Amino acid sequence: MIAGPSVDRHHWIPRKEGGRHWDWLHRLCHKKLHSLHDEKTLARDLPDARSARADPEIAKFIKWARKQPPEAMGRHAKPKRRRKR
Repeated sequence: MIAGPSVDRHHWIPRKEGGRHWDWLHRLCHKKLHSLHDEKTLARDLPDARSARADPEIAKFIKWARKQPPEAMGRHAKPKRRRKR
């Protein structure tokens, strides 16, 4: 998606769910995907970049992220499943 030093490998279908294919994804976007959705949801509903861009929350985030410098790292809330109660 965005080439440069701030990229991570992202498995569109998580390895836990049997996914093998991956793409480079900007670290900020990668963190956002995982903060919004658990792995089962990613595997079922967002198995590729096109479906991720169609997600309303991701689309809103992408609109904001395009205004940020490429090296931006941002902060996201931890996924609900990882928060201590």
